Amino acid sequence: MRFGIFYEHQNPRPWREERSEHRLLKDALEQVELADRVGFDCVWEVEHHFLEEYSHSSAPEVFLAAAAARTQRIRLGHGIVQIPPAVNHPARVAERVATLDLISDGRVEFGTGESSSSAELGGFLVDRTRKREMWEDAIEAIARMFVEEPFAGWQGEFWQMPVRNVVPKPLQRPHPPLWVACSRRETIHLAARKGIGALSFSFVEPEDAGRWVADYYAILDSEECVPAGFAVNPEVAVVLPMMLHEDEAEAIERGIDGAHFFGYSLAHYYGMGRHRPGRTVVWDEFIENRDARGFARSVIGADAAPLAVKIMQHGLGSLRGAIGTPEQVLDLCRRYEAAGVDQVIFVLQAGPNRHEHICESLELFGRHVIPHFAERREEREREKAARLAPALERALARRSPARAAPLGYVIDEAAEVARAAPSDGGGLRARLGAAGQVALARLVRGASDRQLERRFGGPRAQRLIFEGMARQFVPKFAFGFEGDIAYVLTHYENGGPPARWTIRVEGDAARLLPGANASPAITFTLSVPDWARLIAAEADPQELLFSDRFHVEGDLSLATRVPEMFGAPPRF
Repeated sequence: MRFGIFYEHQNPRPWREERSEHRLLKDALEQVELADRVGFDCVWEVEHHFLEEYSHSSAPEVFLAAAAARTQRIRLGHGIVQIPPAVNHPARVAERVATLDLISDGRVEFGTGESSSSAELGGFLVDRTRKREMWEDAIEAIARMFVEEPFAGWQGEFWQMPVRNVVPKPLQRPHPPLWVACSRRETIHLAARKGIGALSFSFVEPEDAGRWVADYYAILDSEECVPAGFAVNPEVAVVLPMMLHEDEAEAIERGIDGAHFFGYSLAHYYGMGRHRPGRTVVWDEFIENRDARGFARSVIGADAAPLAVKIMQHGLGSLRGAIGTPEQVLDLCRRYEAAGVDQVIFVLQAGPNRHEHICESLELFGRHVIPHFAERREEREREKAARLAPALERALARRSPARAAPLGYVIDEAAEVARAAPSDGGGLRARLGAAGQVALARLVRGASDRQLERRFGGPRAQRLIFEGMARQFVPKFAFGFEGDIAYVLTHYENGGPPARWTIRVEGDAARLLPGANASPAITFTLSVPDWARLIAAEADPQELLFSDRFHVEGDLSLATRVPEMFGAPPRF
């Protein structure tokens, strides 16, 4: 089992000098340096916005980059990045994660999530009822950005992006390990179905964690697992508050208020609190209401007993976690290890917890707890990898592969912006065109050159298709072009003269003219069979160009827009 530390950058009011954000971040970086030296495996940094007092960590990539510069071996975990597009554009996420991975020599763990606080969802105008769909859409696209070169573009309901090479690429290949934030058993199951690590933030007891772990690995080994990424990250982690001291009563005195404020302020923003931005003092409400809200100070006492995450006594509930002596915390960690948990992540920087006490706890944990797990860790991880290898191989075989972008794709700003614009009302026309395209594809798919010549070589079939193209004309993709687009169709094996057709664009309309015009803006020359395959989207224009079966003369920038001008997807 491995161990991490977790940061929200909590900062309860009043924000005097000793609780200034400047001091908070500087102290946290010193703590990360110390954790690296004493043997912790990962530092996890959350991303939250507008959650004053609870979390002042709105730019985790900056903090983790600073941590990377100060450390040698500890891994750097995004725990998590919010990936609904209104909060973070997927391309910006991929760029930042890859850059951090390069700076840190491949130490990034990439956790993702949706957020569920009203302050954040409302602040970025994210529809709560659609946020899971947004997450699923974005994680798929980001994973592709890491591996596709170039990224083949995205056309979704929530965001669109044309073909671009998203650079840099991460050092870890195919990409850093993927995780998702989990607060319920349902999201543990989601993580397993997606083949990504489960970061549990629900303060779960070891015995309950064991049931979650069993569910996770059962789904991972089933047909339900279709990885979101191009590698599977089979890991389950739990998060707990922590404070250590040789004397149990002193550990409680130093750490319990911070742990309880962590839990209380979490509940404040994620359910039971009413918040006035810049006015509500969460710390004052915590002091007044903690007993009634399940954070009773009186319940927690030094009794040398095994630790529990949650405690009930005399009708009052409370949170404890890993707050005690090194021996008590060692026992708790062994129980998590027995349950199959892969990583325990500790929250020390919480509420009013003091920097020097946090550092003492890190040193005690490094001295008295980590050695008991480090000596057999690598052997156990090798055994786990060998045991899971067949299931992971089967899962990755179910994942759709990286896509190839059109070889001749050329950046065309005007066309790309227009393509992403809302529909101009041509819905019925588009549906009719799509139906015709399906019918055409059935006639073309699998047919030989001789069969295609018989089906499409005559003037009647050609006229029907070209007239259909003219009716599908989309003026916005012409970008003001007016003129003639010529087609020269050579026949297969019959030696007859080529068929010539012209589509004339004038204003907001296009019409078919039989024969050739004297000065077309562009001329496409190809055989009847290849023309049929091209318009049915059963051939790649780049492949035809490079094999000398498709010739283009005239305005090449216009050529890249012709498919979209006549209602087809971009092909170049």
